[in-house]
Amino acid sequence: MLITIPQVLTAAQVQDCREALLRAQWESGQKTAGYLAQHTKSNLQLPIDSALAQQVGDFLLHILHNNPTFVAAALPAKILSPRFNCYQGGGTYGNHIDNAIFSLPQRDARLRSDVSSTLFLSDAQDYEGGELIIEDTYGSQSIKLNAGDLVVYPGTSLHRVNPVTKGMRLASFFWSQSMVRHAHQRRLLWDLDQSIQALAAKDATDPQVIRLSGVYHNLLREWAEV
Repeated sequence: MLITIPQVLTAAQVQDCREALLRAQWESGQKTAGYLAQHTKSNLQLPIDSALAQQVGDFLLHILHNNPTFVAAALPAKILSPRFNCYQGGGTYGNHIDNAIFSLPQRDARLRSDVSSTLFLSDAQDYEGGELIIEDTYGSQSIKLNAGDLVVYPGTSLHRVNPVTKGMRLASFFWSQSMVRHAHQRRLLWDLDQSIQALAAKDATDPQVIRLSGVYHNLLREWAEV
C-alpha cells in the first residue's frame, strides 16, 4: 500500500525546517550505510545524535501524531525519530530494502520497520532527478512530491533515489512499527476507514455507518499487536 499525504506541513513550517537544516553540519550518508549500501549510497545526512536533528525530529513527531491520515495509514505503535538527508551534485541511493529492526535511542527497546515514510522538504521544481522509485506488488512507482507532502509505503519495498543532477533535495525519512504487522491487513483497514469517512460525511447517524465502524474496530482489535 502506497499512500501520498499532501500538506502534512504548512508552507511556514517547511520554511522553518529548511532554514534550520541549511545551517546544519552534514556528514556523509556512508556513516550509516550497511555493507551492501556502501556500494550504492551517495548522499549527505544529518548526524542522528545532533541536537538539531532531535529538535526538528521532535517537532515532526508532534505533527505526525496529530495527522489523522498518517495515523490511519500507518497505525503506528512506535515511530523512530525522523532523520534527514540531502541529495545534490549527482547524489543518489541505489536499490535497497530498509533494515528490518532499529534500536530505539536511549532505551533498551527495538522497532520493527513495518512502514517507511519520506517527507519532502524541497519543492519538486527546485531540483532535477531525485525521484523516489518504489517497487512492490503494486508495480513501480515514481514519487516526487512538493515540500510538506509525505509518502507512506511498506518497509518491505525495494526502493531507490535517482541521482539529483541539479539543485538540492532535502527530505526527512523515518520508520514506524505498526500496530498491524501485515501490509495486506493495513490495506483492508485503510480502505474500510476511507469508506466509513466518506459515508459519514453524508450522514454520520446512518446505522450502516455505525455498523461499519464497528467492523473496523473489531478487525483492528483482532489484528493489533499492542
